[in-house]
Amino acid sequence: MSAPLKLSGFALGLAAVFGAAYGVGRVAGPVTPAAESRHDDTATAGHGDTDHPGGGSAAAHLPGGLLVSDRGYTLTPVAAPAGEFAFQITDGDGRPVTAYDVAHDKQMHLIVARRDLSGFRHVHPELGPDGTWRVASPLAGPGVWRAFADFTPTGGDPLTLGIDVTVPGALTSRPLPAPATSTTVDGYTVTLAGDPQPGRTAELTLTISRDGAPVTDLEPYLGAYGHLVALRQGDLAYLHVHPDGEPGDGRTRPGPAVTFLAEVPTAGTYRLYLDFKHGGAVHTAEFTVVPGGAHAEDVPPAATHAPNPPAPTGSAEHGGPGHGHD
Repeated sequence: MSAPLKLSGFALGLAAVFGAAYGVGRVAGPVTPAAESRHDDTATAGHGDTDHPGGGSAAAHLPGGLLVSDRGYTLTPVAAPAGEFAFQITDGDGRPVTAYDVAHDKQMHLIVARRDLSGFRHVHPELGPDGTWRVASPLAGPGVWRAFADFTPTGGDPLTLGIDVTVPGALTSRPLPAPATSTTVDGYTVTLAGDPQPGRTAELTLTISRDGAPVTDLEPYLGAYGHLVALRQGDLAYLHVHPDGEPGDGRTRPGPAVTFLAEVPTAGTYRLYLDFKHGGAVHTAEFTVVPGGAHAEDVPPAATHAPNPPAPTGSAEHGGPGHGHD
């Protein structure tokens, strides 16, 4: 993506919403307070700047993922067998949508994250003829998760809709790791350069090395050398960007550096998830970032309703069995 992704006007004070638990592999339909009520007006999607003059409603300024329904489309849970995650996107008449554009090699990107940001998965469900999306459950442990459906309906604008999903089990907090400029995952070291500033475009460069040597042969993954998802602690507003340039454009090198242009809308604490592919596998590096350069002691603890995941198996920071890709 050559232009920066811009999101503006966070709605502050949004309450977390909890769905009734269907059990592991079943999507729980959320309670629908004002923050997740239907908005058929223009809103800012998680991966595009779609502000329209004269929008008027609060939805016109919300980041992606905060609404379950927007611009006539609704993320609708579907009961599924244990071990499976299923949902539909329905239109203004309640009919399942069956036509989608391909974006970054897929028609649907499903991202799930625990409310304390300790678990993260990016998977790609399969669409059935009845408009139901199905995938092996990406929910890797008990707690409250946020599920983001990132898609473009044919003939419509890009959208990111979100719902909360509850998996039964003990709900205890796990503090967010302190801000750092370097992390390790699967034997790779990833270094972050750049300081995002609220309301302004910033260049973020992530440099990947292994065993002290720069990785210069990154493999394309979903049409890019890297994918970056940012979630804001608290309301989990969603920002999905892709790097400046793409494989085969004659100017973008396959590492070691992957550069993004991004704009965070407000102050706060964000968790960044970088996906990159090397050696035939996709890896996820994670960072805590406080725009404006706040110190580690300024980062607030995670909300107490978040789950306490098992011991890390991926990133040296805050990783766990919920981190991965399909």
